[in-house]
Amino acid sequence: MSLPEREQQIRMSHAPLIHQVVQACHHQDERPALESILEVALQQGWQDLVKVIRRIVAGSRDEALLNGLDEEDTVIVRSILQGLQDPASLPDPAQQGDATQAAPGLAQMIHAAGRGDAQALRAVSQMAEQMLQAPGDMARLGGNMKRLVDGERDPDVLCQGMGPSGEQLMLNLIEELNKLGVQ
Repeated sequence: MSLPEREQQIRMSHAPLIHQVVQACHHQDERPALESILEVALQQGWQDLVKVIRRIVAGSRDEALLNGLDEEDTVIVRSILQGLQDPASLPDPAQQGDATQAAPGLAQMIHAAGRGDAQALRAVSQMAEQMLQAPGDMARLGGNMKRLVDGERDPDVLCQGMGPSGEQLMLNLIEELNKLGVQ
């Protein structure tokens, strides 16, 4: 995969987060929702990214924010900074990325929520609300989030009405959740 394709994949995989950060920078009432998402990200080991996002929300816009970040975090932060300058540059949160990229992180959050983690449950709920506003398969996935948190793993139930790419994302998600369930 060429670097621009990889960057685009990262942008698509993290589009909801990128949008949430930009929204929180423009609208202070969006900050508590973002903070819930950032707490879950911290639990998943994204300390450097969360630290930089908090600096952005506090008003920093310096390119030095990128110093020391890995490739994925750099793409996310650069996308946030560009989105603050030009909202038209933001990735489309309704466009699906590579299902293999999205499933592991989403599965971690769903798994944590299913085990009673209140912050993860809040983040999953907010994500589900955002997905429900998107068209097609993303709305169906958002509508199935509670089922996933509650332990539903039947692909016939969860993939009902989905197109091929949505179905693949759901199957990858179920696979990741099943791996986490055995650990």
